Amino acid sequence: MANVSVAAEWQLLYNRYYRKPEVYRMTWSHVDLSRNKVACAPFGGPIAVIRDDSKIVQLRGESAQRKLRIFNSSGLLLGETIWKHPGGRLIGMSWTDDQTLVCLVQDGTVYRYNILAEIVEPSISMGKECFERNVVDCVFWGNGVVCITESNQLFCVSDFQNPNPVQLADPGIEDPPYCMAVIEPQYTMSGNVEVLLGISEPWVLAVEEDGVQQLGVDVLRGPLQKMAVSRDGQWLASFTHDGRLLVMTSNLNEILIEQECESALPPEQLAWCGMDTVLLYWDDILLMMGPRGDPVRYFYDEPIILIPECDGVRILSNSSMELLQRVPDSTESIFKIGSTSPAALLFDALDHFDRRSAKADENLRLIRASLSEAVEACIDAAGHEFDLSRQQTLLRAASYGQAFCSNFQRDHIQEMCKTLRVLNAVRHPDVGMPLSIQQYKLLTPSVLIGRLINSYKHLLALRISEYLGMNQEMVIMHWTCSKITASLAIPDATLLEILLEKLKLSKGISYAAVAAHADKNGRRKLAAMLVEHEPRSSKQVPLLLSIGEEDTALMKAIESGDTDLVYLVLFHIWQKREPLAFFKMIHPKPLARDLFVIYARCYNHEFLKDFFLSAGQLQVGVSWLLVLCIHSMHEWNTKESNAVKLSYEEWVTEVAFLVWKESWELGKNPMASRGSPLHNPRIKLIDQTKSLFEGANKDKESNSLFGEANKDKDFTFESKAAEEHSKLLRAQHGLEVSTKQAIFVDSSISDTIRTCIVLGNHKAAMKVKTDFKVSEKRWYWLKAFALATVRDWDTLEKFSKEKRPPIGFRPFVEACIEADEKGEALKYIPKLTDPRERAEAYGRIGMAKEAADAASQANDGELLGRLRSTFSQNPAASSIFDTIRDKLGVS
Repeated sequence: MANVSVAAEWQLLYNRYYRKPEVYRMTWSHVDLSRNKVACAPFGGPIAVIRDDSKIVQLRGESAQRKLRIFNSSGLLLGETIWKHPGGRLIGMSWTDDQTLVCLVQDGTVYRYNILAEIVEPSISMGKECFERNVVDCVFWGNGVVCITESNQLFCVSDFQNPNPVQLADPGIEDPPYCMAVIEPQYTMSGNVEVLLGISEPWVLAVEEDGVQQLGVDVLRGPLQKMAVSRDGQWLASFTHDGRLLVMTSNLNEILIEQECESALPPEQLAWCGMDTVLLYWDDILLMMGPRGDPVRYFYDEPIILIPECDGVRILSNSSMELLQRVPDSTESIFKIGSTSPAALLFDALDHFDRRSAKADENLRLIRASLSEAVEACIDAAGHEFDLSRQQTLLRAASYGQAFCSNFQRDHIQEMCKTLRVLNAVRHPDVGMPLSIQQYKLLTPSVLIGRLINSYKHLLALRISEYLGMNQEMVIMHWTCSKITASLAIPDATLLEILLEKLKLSKGISYAAVAAHADKNGRRKLAAMLVEHEPRSSKQVPLLLSIGEEDTALMKAIESGDTDLVYLVLFHIWQKREPLAFFKMIHPKPLARDLFVIYARCYNHEFLKDFFLSAGQLQVGVSWLLVLCIHSMHEWNTKESNAVKLSYEEWVTEVAFLVWKESWELGKNPMASRGSPLHNPRIKLIDQTKSLFEGANKDKESNSLFGEANKDKDFTFESKAAEEHSKLLRAQHGLEVSTKQAIFVDSSISDTIRTCIVLGNHKAAMKVKTDFKVSEKRWYWLKAFALATVRDWDTLEKFSKEKRPPIGFRPFVEACIEADEKGEALKYIPKLTDPRERAEAYGRIGMAKEAADAASQANDGELLGRLRSTFSQNPAASSIFDTIRDKLGVS
């Protein structure tokens, strides 16, 4: 009898059963769907209701001001607000995937609300043309919207999270379309949204961003007046001008279903029921049509709203919420009238067992071979039920059968019980989420938790998270932030105790994120107290900076030992404080001071200048700077602290090299040429550097301020290098003045000598050699190559005969060969004393016989081999080398 009562509620459409159980009796009052615009979110989401300003309605004692009200699926009010927005009539509204209500008004402005009817800033504009031309219709999907203007132009926003209005191609129509549908971007070949327009012609326009196509030209016999795209984007249900229902592929190439309807008037609503049937709603009748068979009719005496779901359709009326869906196979096998399936017999066996009838054992023996299948069917059927008593009975039947089934996985019942406990909790009218098990699996538990906390059901969300073994951090974090926002009257210390009690429930939760929210809400003291409990410096330090606790942030960064964090604090403080205050703040902290000096020395000279000298020009205050440094060091180092004492070496080298670097910066100035007065300050800076190093050498003996360890450091090399640099700059500056050519400054000593010789100024070259004590060997190399560069062969020959070159004649040979003067090279090759060098030189100028003779004198087989490979293209030369190798007896 139980089976009969259950199946009696079903309707048969061809060979499939459908059921329409009532999920809720609506608890709202004075809500008439026919007088309002309604937007219902899928997956058992909230319902938004606002009076339809396109209709003339009787107010019935209510205020003339329209209210936007948001209810849960059982009719419980979640929030309301007065609609005060300008922009004209409300064209349409819908819920996004993250349950944000989007409302599009006539001037193309999109206003957004959360689930509590609180405005979400900022609003979104569909563009200037929508503002000027007015929007007349729109279609929403997921996270996007397409609207059409009075001039029949289409505009699209594909993602409300990143709103970027795009105008689609011009459809080229004069009259407004009869209907409009959207194929979502993930289901199109182009990856962009595709808009289907039903027009007065026997085809459909498919409009994309880059073009318009005519679809269904060979298939349709007239215009379409209503369209609905399936959830997977593959099928299109449509109502024709002559009262037929067509189900086609979404590209309109093929008609799959064609059935006559009872009315030629277009339905008010057309929707898919899962993927099996299509629903058409007129004023008082709901028609369900499938691929075959007579349609199923449902009659209503009140207006309804169809809410498509993945496994059916929710039907909202003034008084109730129903779920129309196909009867699951497992449920049908158990409760179908006359069913003899194993699952039905198992369910019947439980009934007999409860009545202490021996028929229970008989049923079990009949299905023993299929007992595991029957148990699985009972478990599955229980998951699809909304009725609690029926769930319990089916699970008892499964448990009863499992006791006689040795090969069944026993955790299936436990998992289903766990799932049903979650579903029953969220289906409660106070929560109002009538999720089916299929919707729950598609939505996933984590998204369900997110929706619960967004509707401020924190306790339920926390219990479900704990029950399912999920991370509770998201729930506790949202509750904590909400508590801070709603507790402005509670003192900081009291509120901190309340928050810490809950925050301790989740290990690893970010106290810094909670503190940031407190600071955002103007509770900086509470934020400072919260951030003290944050164990991770990487999160703690940035927040301390944001709430103005720079000193604490620097201390925490140094304690962490993370140099990146220290740099973060340093740069933040540098931008906010005066240089002198910054200098005093970081100097007692060795790690912070050293890191700053290293960075500034490598990347920003100006930072280092400002660090050492907070006012004035560096080159006019170096002496004062050194005195200041010594005084400051004495003051800081005599303080009783654990900081490492500063070394004199550290100060002197930083200041001296800073000054030296300043001289190079001046050298980069384009005015520092041709006798420019900029050379004077540059040379002065280098002289001051030399003085600093010399002073350091003197002071280290007499000054006991810095301890014995620093007396071992000798700055003689640095002092001498600065002196030589200054001397060279003066000489080069004089050469540029005398030659009127800006080619000497900042070149090396060798380049300076070479340039003088090339210009024919041998006297100046000799002076540079003498002044800078250039060795004879280096001098011969430089002069030989310089003379070869200007091809002054006579002078080169005279130079070679002045005296015996200290490095031999090899430089002369090299210089001539590089200048491609073989004849000149022959003057010097015979003078080479080493036969190997002589052989290689002959080889380089292509004289095989002379090279072979010299190589034979060296008695070097390897050299002969190399020379032979050099002349490998010359058979005669190769034979010479082979002959000599044979004579010498080398391989």
